[in-house]
This record gives sequence, C-alpha cells and structure tokens, in this order.
Amino acid sequence: MRFIISAEEGSARCGQIITDHGAIETPVFMPVGTRASVKAVTNRQLLELDTRIILGNTYHLMLRPGANLIAKAGGLHNFMNWPNALLTDSGGYQVFSLSALNKITDKGVHFRSHIDGSRHFLGPQESMDIQHKLGSDIVMAFDECSPYPASYEQAAHAVKRTTSWAKICRDYPLQSHQNLFAIIQGGTFAELRQESVDSLLALDCEGYAIGGLSVGEPAELMYQMLDVTTPLLPSYKPRYLMGVGTPRNIIEAVMRGVDMFDCVMPTRNARNGTAFTWQGKIQIKAAKYREDFSPLDPELTSEVSGYTKAYLRHLCNIEEITAMTLITLQNIAFYLDFMKKLRLAIQEGSLASFYTRICQIYPS
Repeated sequence: MRFIISAEEGSARCGQIITDHGAIETPVFMPVGTRASVKAVTNRQLLELDTRIILGNTYHLMLRPGANLIAKAGGLHNFMNWPNALLTDSGGYQVFSLSALNKITDKGVHFRSHIDGSRHFLGPQESMDIQHKLGSDIVMAFDECSPYPASYEQAAHAVKRTTSWAKICRDYPLQSHQNLFAIIQGGTFAELRQESVDSLLALDCEGYAIGGLSVGEPAELMYQMLDVTTPLLPSYKPRYLMGVGTPRNIIEAVMRGVDMFDCVMPTRNARNGTAFTWQGKIQIKAAKYREDFSPLDPELTSEVSGYTKAYLRHLCNIEEITAMTLITLQNIAFYLDFMKKLRLAIQEGSLASFYTRICQIYPS
C-alpha cells in the first residue's frame, strides 16, 4: 500500500491510498457493509456512485456465514462480488460492546453470540486469522475500546492491552496485499493518547486509526482528543477516525489532519426516513412534504434526482422497501459528494469558506 499526499491546507490534506484493488481518493468516507453488504443497495449502485472502498465487520462475518466459507469462495471480494478495496474491522468493538455477554482476559474476549448464545473466543491471533481468510485490503488490529465515561485506570488498562495485542497482530503473516492499521486508544485522557501513540508507532504499521471516540462523549471533547493525537502520527501514513460521523464532525477532523472515516449514520438514518442533502437533513415522513413536488436534493445528480419529496414520503408511509433503497442511495451519494467537494476545497485553498458553509447546513 502507498499513500501519496497531493495537496495540503493547514493540517488538512488530500491524496491517494493505492491498494491492490484500486486507488482511494482521500479524505474518504467509507460506507459500512456490516455483513458483506451495504444495506438496501447493490454493489453496482455503489460503483456508479464511485465508491472506492467499503467496510466489512469481522465479528458478524465470523458468526455468519463464517470465515472458512468466505475463504472457500476466494475471499470477501469474490464472495460479495466487490472489485474495489475493502477494510475489515477487528471485531473488538462489537465483542466489547456486548458487556452482558462477554468475559475479558489479557488474551482476548470470551463471549456468547448475540444470535444463538453459542460460545466463542476472539483475541488478536483469532482476529488476524479471520481477516487473513477474508482477504481485505486494510486489516484492523485487535484492540480494547474503553467506554465513555471511563476512569483513568480503565482507559490505561485498555491502552496496555491494545499495545500488547497490536504486537501480536503485527507479527501475524497476512496476505501479500493486506495492510495492518493499529488503533490508538486512551479514552479522553491526553497523556494516555500520547502513550498509546508512542507504543504503537514502534510497530511501523501501514496506517493508524484513532479509536475510542464517538462513543458518547461531547463533540468538543472528541475534537480536543484529535488535537492531541493527530500531530503525533506520521504525516506520510493515512489516519483513520473510526465511527465518525456527521458532515460537521468529518470536516472538523479533516481540518485536524484525518484522512479516513466510516459511519453507519447515512445508511441507518435512511432506513428511518432521514435524508442528508445539501439543504440539510430532511425528515421525509413529515406532513409538510405531502404536496412538495420539488426534487429531494436539486444540487446532487444521482439516481434519486428525479424523485420528488412527495413521492418519497408516500413510499415511506406505505412502508415500501424501495424507499429504503432510494434514500440510502441519496445519503451515500451526498456523503461521497461532500467528500469530493471537501477534497476540491483543500486543493483550491478554499477550505475556510467550505467549512463555513458546512457549519451553516450541519451545525452539529
């Protein structure tokens, strides 16, 4: 994997991540395909939107259909018929979030499946083995994500385990096209964030992710942790803020030097009838759109452009499954267009004015 920076404005930068499955323009938003599918849309529709990379979820894929079956299919790319890049998470966040179903040790996590209650164990070695079989381009190291709020002692213990597990992940022989990203932890404690960075930089991973944020803390506190963390990371490697977020969150993070983002927000909100547009968020089920025959987002050219708010409201109110598809397409198209305009603003030196516009449309 190669990372090439082509333009910078302040701490913000744009460039390319070159993988064996294509080039990814950065800053990039990655749609989430939890169970080997971005919900409600097809891969062809994603490709038509110029989606360069999507995510798969190690925890869910290990339970169903299983890593061995996907390996028999030739890996996750072949199994889901996706030609572009793939990133897989480690599964750590999911098993740690199942606090009522897990038991954590220094070797990993014993947990019960949320599906059928069956017993499983996931640690750094097991996570790497699964991701090796999945064959993703970017592999995330197994980490412990401390909750919010967490005590200093809890966060410090998570940093210690995360470092220990990252060393095991780094020593694991992945496929030749795969690249390991380590995950910075430390909760909301600046000194722990620095400690985590210092210990993980020694592993010389292909990229670094900032974890343990967007887990319930105020946005301003998240920005403070980014102010502490991103300057410590190598400028010549991609930086990934996990699980973020709103357009405002993303542009704030880009202006602090972050390159990669993922979040279920655009797809999950779409299934509840919420559209992201260049006019702001629209609750399409609202009565005021009953006779609104204007396009959902006149600034955006996509498959959804020809549909009116009144029609989409009608589809939502009769619980027509097509509504989920169309609004999901709208939201992904908006996020990708937002990132494209963000990259252009960095290239043209107009990031400050673009930031002002985003703050007016998406204030939080």
